[in-house]
Amino acid sequence: MAKITLIDRRGSDDQHGIEAEAVNSKAARELYTKRQQIYPKLAHGFFRNLKWAAMVVLLAIYYITPWIRWDRGIDRPDQAVLIDFEGRRFFFFFIELWPQEVYYIVGLLVLASFGIFLSSALFGRVWCGYACPQTVWTDLYIYIERWIEGDRNERMRLAKAPLSLDKARKKVAKHTLWLLIAAATGGAWVFYFGDAPTLFREIFTGHADPSVYLFVGLLTFTTYALAGTMREQVCTYMCPWPRIQAAMTDQHALSVTYRGDRGEPRGPHKKGESWEGRGDCIDCHQCVAVCPQGIDIRDGDQLECINCALCIDACDEIMEKVGRPKGLIAYDTHVNVEKRQRGEPAKIHLVRSRTVLYAVLMVLVGAIMTYALATRSTLDLNVIRDRSPPFVRLADGGMRNDYALKLINMAPRVRRVRITVSGLDGAHLISNGHQVDANGAIEVDTQSDGVANVRVHVAAPSNVGPGSHPMRFTITDTETGEQAESASAFFAGAAP
Repeated sequence: MAKITLIDRRGSDDQHGIEAEAVNSKAARELYTKRQQIYPKLAHGFFRNLKWAAMVVLLAIYYITPWIRWDRGIDRPDQAVLIDFEGRRFFFFFIELWPQEVYYIVGLLVLASFGIFLSSALFGRVWCGYACPQTVWTDLYIYIERWIEGDRNERMRLAKAPLSLDKARKKVAKHTLWLLIAAATGGAWVFYFGDAPTLFREIFTGHADPSVYLFVGLLTFTTYALAGTMREQVCTYMCPWPRIQAAMTDQHALSVTYRGDRGEPRGPHKKGESWEGRGDCIDCHQCVAVCPQGIDIRDGDQLECINCALCIDACDEIMEKVGRPKGLIAYDTHVNVEKRQRGEPAKIHLVRSRTVLYAVLMVLVGAIMTYALATRSTLDLNVIRDRSPPFVRLADGGMRNDYALKLINMAPRVRRVRITVSGLDGAHLISNGHQVDANGAIEVDTQSDGVANVRVHVAAPSNVGPGSHPMRFTITDTETGEQAESASAFFAGAAP
């Protein structure tokens, strides 16, 4: 540990030196240290099983989802989840979003953010320990490594052993499987942007677009590098979340905690010895051996800790063997540790202002998105006024403005819509390609899932004063009555 000398300069008569041991042995380390290979030992227990379950479920969702089919009718994509750049749409089972509805994606990201904030306020970095892609794929890679090379001690011996045929065989097998998993990861990602069966066939027959091979290659490399060779370095040096998380938590947030009030003073213990005058920690370092980050949870809160809780499983197993109660390492707060040291009752406060706020915001955003989806219109209108020339003077003294209308039909059927204009007295529609009915409206057909481009003219009488005048275009489905509106303006010039 680093020894620090603090000088009290509050007065010339009582100057004295105060020697203090640094609490964290890493306080004086360099900004970046060379990576030391970590060989995490396999833990057994509730949290290890929970991580296995999370890994299997999340990987299954990622790899299987592009292959799920969803019938949307003839000539429409049948992939349940598809980001269709060519068709400029996003399909998610029964939901179909268009580019102008990107606010739904924003709402989903906001909802996910509040979810992470809430989970952090309740259980610390539980996202990092169980659901972060870096954690999930690293867990998978370590599983492959352990399956081929053995557990912690065997892997350490293999690393120190001279190169041999057996060592080469194991290393080649491990890295080959890692690369195959990385390639499958990159392949699964591009399947979200095109029909999965078609892309799969094109990739293996050499007929896929070069961009497909480029992105598969990039994701293969990043998956292999991040999960296979960098691992804990990503969490420590690359990920911003450990630094941001401090603003999301408080002193009552549960996190994986070494209960020093019960564990100290620590030290080796022999069978039959008394436990009087000492703590329950026998300094076996099993909590360090199973940690994928290679840290000692007994050193307190650390940037590297991802709250995977594997140290809890390892410590509980040791406590059971030495006949002491489980929970020396557990989800707890440092406030509770301090309270128990003072002989005060410890309490867990899950419901507090921070967690209530995050929960309310999640419910509010979720309700707004649900209402918006339930009442969303499948008809939209964009209007662009021609600015050159700004207006045309007619023979009767009136004026005309020209407009380009984009009629967006987001329904899977052909629709006939009526175009009308309002908001400007005496204004009426003129069209060279469509007939204007007795009510001054124009009717046009729009293709299913398509955009119809219509050019119209709006004529206004000569008594319209100079300047810009607000007006509004409205399109109405002649069958269902569904409407969409767009505000625009009519520009009139001064009288000659």
